[in-house]
Amino acid sequence: MNDEVSKLKTVVLGTALDFGGAPEIEECYDPKSVESIRLGIYPLEKDLVREMDAFRKVFERYGVQVHRPKNIPGLNQIYARDIAFVIGNKLVIPNVIEERSEELSALKDVLQSIDESHILRMPQTARAEGGDVILCGDSIFIGYSEDEDFDAYKVARTNLDGVEFIKNSFPDKKIKAFELLKSDTDPRKSALHLDCCFQPIGENKAILCEKGFKNRSDFEFLLNRFGKENAIVISAEDMYNLKSNVFSLSKDVIVSQTEFTRLNSILRDKGFKVEEISYKEVSKMGGLFRCSTMPLLRE
Repeated sequence: MNDEVSKLKTVVLGTALDFGGAPEIEECYDPKSVESIRLGIYPLEKDLVREMDAFRKVFERYGVQVHRPKNIPGLNQIYARDIAFVIGNKLVIPNVIEERSEELSALKDVLQSIDESHILRMPQTARAEGGDVILCGDSIFIGYSEDEDFDAYKVARTNLDGVEFIKNSFPDKKIKAFELLKSDTDPRKSALHLDCCFQPIGENKAILCEKGFKNRSDFEFLLNRFGKENAIVISAEDMYNLKSNVFSLSKDVIVSQTEFTRLNSILRDKGFKVEEISYKEVSKMGGLFRCSTMPLLRE
């Protein structure tokens, strides 16, 4: 798999079954979840299951093979993107934060179906999550934090060692890493992952938010890479609402949030077919469509 937009064949979709309900604030590891708890709007399991079932039905309608993690009671397994990810013909198993370390065991059946020679395991010092790794042809874009931020913020999930591991493991790829803006307390001033502020779509198009990048030069690099005419630039409030975290079923079909009226209109004007799903309960924990999926195979 070399991009985010080719026709999807096989995917892991997370599960909300027995996800554990609302944690204590001190147990949260992202500011959106903290905000949801404080506002008294943290999602209920039945609503999360309903939304994810709607997503599953879209996959099945397009002939996509869908795997689900094995249910582990009390463990939030919604955001399947981060615990492993595919680059080329390799499944990369990174080191994630301790609170999420159990999630990989729920994919035992999937892992056993993959030849060990096609599995790459990061060394202990290398940290990464799949939301920070975006494939774009011969390029891999990676969101990360330098040591100062990585040591300071719970929401800093990918470090320089993680970037170097990917760079060394895929020497045929062009690696470009971007420092992301981080905050453990303000979800409007933090990009949890790169896909919270950047997403390639279709043929050389992208959704971009300047406010997710620590350095403006990184935003400008991507704007120039795709071209201003091919970029949908979104606001900080849009980033907070996860409007870059749509999901491509193919170069022509995008799954997006029903409530993203303006974005969906722009996408349609650009020639995309938009499959709309209400996923706003899932979003209350800091992730949306891309976050809850782990593509295994695209054409």
